[in-house]
Amino acid sequence: MIASVRGTVTAITLDHVVVEVGGVGLAIRTTPSTLAGLRRGEEARLATTLVVREDSLTLFGFASDESKELFELVQSVSGVGPKIALALIAVLEPEELRRALASGDYNTLTRAPGIGRKGAERLVLELRDKVGVVSTATASGGPAAAVAWRPKLSEALVGLGFTVKQADDAIATLASDTEDAAVRDGDVGLLLRRALGLLGRHR
Repeated sequence: MIASVRGTVTAITLDHVVVEVGGVGLAIRTTPSTLAGLRRGEEARLATTLVVREDSLTLFGFASDESKELFELVQSVSGVGPKIALALIAVLEPEELRRALASGDYNTLTRAPGIGRKGAERLVLELRDKVGVVSTATASGGPAAAVAWRPKLSEALVGLGFTVKQADDAIATLASDTEDAAVRDGDVGLLLRRALGLLGRHR
């Protein structure tokens, strides 16, 4: 098991980073928000887990040990593989995911691509008692969150190699949909995924 990786970032793409360790470049699948915090030429440390399949070996990396633990935990549920597990980690912060599992918040869980109502119910049923103690604080949202997401999203996009103008154009497009719950609540993870989809069309 490769529990963690520390080395120089040599490449960043839309879904993985290459970290050079001892002269070997390791391709590590990760989330958009984790990629946004990395810089080419700088040292990075990622908590990792190796997923072994008959025809592949895939290394997944996370900015925190907690995210890695949740990634592994949700895969203990029947029908949940690494793709869906990574989507959950990408869309929901660790504390938000724990709270949704512990409280049976199906609406929050179904925000992740690949998770429907039945899948959310199965996750809650099997993991409700395994996620540990969660904070009773109210989840982020409201007017303050709606204002704060723009600079955070801009910084993330620029960190992934897009220009400030490209970032601003994508943000303007997303912000124009005032009925979008992600825009109202300031869901940076989900908005980042949508922005990457918009910008990917013009690359």
